[in-house]
Amino acid sequence: MAVLADTPGLLPALREERTPRFLATRSPEAEPNVVPCLSLIPEDNDQADILFFGNFLLRKSIKNLERDPRVGILVMTAALRGWILTGDFLEFQGTGPYVERQNSARMLRYNAYTGVRNVGLIRVRFVEAAFALSRLQVIKDLLLTRLAALGGKAGNQDAVPVPLAVRREFARMTAAKVVAWVRPDGYPFIVPALSLRPKGERALICRLNSRLGMCQQPGLHSGLRVATNVLTSDAISYQAKGSWKQSGKMGMIEVHSVYAGGPPLPGGRVA
Repeated sequence: MAVLADTPGLLPALREERTPRFLATRSPEAEPNVVPCLSLIPEDNDQADILFFGNFLLRKSIKNLERDPRVGILVMTAALRGWILTGDFLEFQGTGPYVERQNSARMLRYNAYTGVRNVGLIRVRFVEAAFALSRLQVIKDLLLTRLAALGGKAGNQDAVPVPLAVRREFARMTAAKVVAWVRPDGYPFIVPALSLRPKGERALICRLNSRLGMCQQPGLHSGLRVATNVLTSDAISYQAKGSWKQSGKMGMIEVHSVYAGGPPLPGGRVA
């Protein structure tokens, strides 16, 4: 059975260059890492269930893939329709049609840096969930999260201060934001978290979307290591990692580290 071809709307979304998509990997210690991966596209053969991406500004992800092939993927359109996938990394290829296609893509063709070093191939296992978020629900979640961010304790003494520039990006209402963790089966899993915003200087908070079943997702519990990422319309991205704390439909991340997602320090730690 062709997983991608049999999922309505997924292949067109993956073929649209501007569709936000995120890639989650894991370390040997099961710490998640989640980054935007806009170069992730499907092979021409719709039945192959192969996605491939350019090795461009993905330093930590590449190291993780070399040690553990399990990945999570999230694709979400501007209309808030999305898909959550899991897959297995297969290999890197340094030459051939995959590399040529990546280097000819608009995103890389006119960048100020070099082309891709190589191309990674992923075989999709499952489409874990398909969702369509209403803008009314997103606005409601944003308002409730903003209220929740005003009160209560925000991060313990082990949490690090999040730089002001990073907090400003996570506070944006229109940015794409996600949370990732490693499920009990070992696969990274990504969900949208559009309401995510700062709570004080050392924590991020969001409202769990019941349509995605986040409250019931296996393995998501207080104390779990999670990673979150924000991608703005200006192509600014930051990743924060920390410990998850859940209270009802609200989840808080006590931030332990923060990383830049792009030049001049792609993947570099900023807090």
